[in-house]
Amino acid sequence: MGKRVAVVLAGCGVFDGSEIHEASAALVHLSRGGAEVKIFAPNIEQRDVVNHLKGSPTDEKRNVLVESARLARGNIQDLAELKVSEFDAVIFPGGFGVAKNLCSWAVDGKNCTVNEHVNSTLQAFHKAKKPIGLCCISPVLAAKVFPGCEVTVGQDKNVDGRFPDAETASAIAELGCKHICKDVSESHVDKANKIVTTCAFMCKAPLHQIFDGIGTMVEEVLKLA
Repeated sequence: MGKRVAVVLAGCGVFDGSEIHEASAALVHLSRGGAEVKIFAPNIEQRDVVNHLKGSPTDEKRNVLVESARLARGNIQDLAELKVSEFDAVIFPGGFGVAKNLCSWAVDGKNCTVNEHVNSTLQAFHKAKKPIGLCCISPVLAAKVFPGCEVTVGQDKNVDGRFPDAETASAIAELGCKHICKDVSESHVDKANKIVTTCAFMCKAPLHQIFDGIGTMVEEVLKLA
């Protein structure tokens, strides 16, 4: 019987929601791994709405659950309805929506607050000793909720210009967590906390390498589940 995995989205689109390629990659790898997947998102207003052609904010108002439904092909539930007892693991794709909608990292950095349903979901899976997978910027959620945990967002220095957001690693360390340097094709497993992370688009890399890195994260999550 396949593992039951919840996937939590943050909207639709890299600049104000979930990164579409990351969400798709996670879902493809979960499908290949025989997992039974259900998709969730918080029923809240987005922090902002970005015109992805111009890269600038608009005056629109959009709902995170409604926008996430685009990625879920309409088959999605309010995160408030997620029951940890019905799942073996949870995965959070990245995208700026994680830092804007699931928490306030985009504005407040390490002093951010985490959405109450996101926080309770993470705490519930952790308490139940069920694995948590996070990619791209999503590992900051674990760093904020679980002091002392180990995560990766890639490198702690902008190696060859490939890691322009390397300062995120320093902020994670300031939260009392251990940042583990990994390349885009790798993931890190915090065995004590059952947290699996990979950097994805935190690295400037070809799409297939990001896809493969997310695959290692999904594979490790399913092994732990």
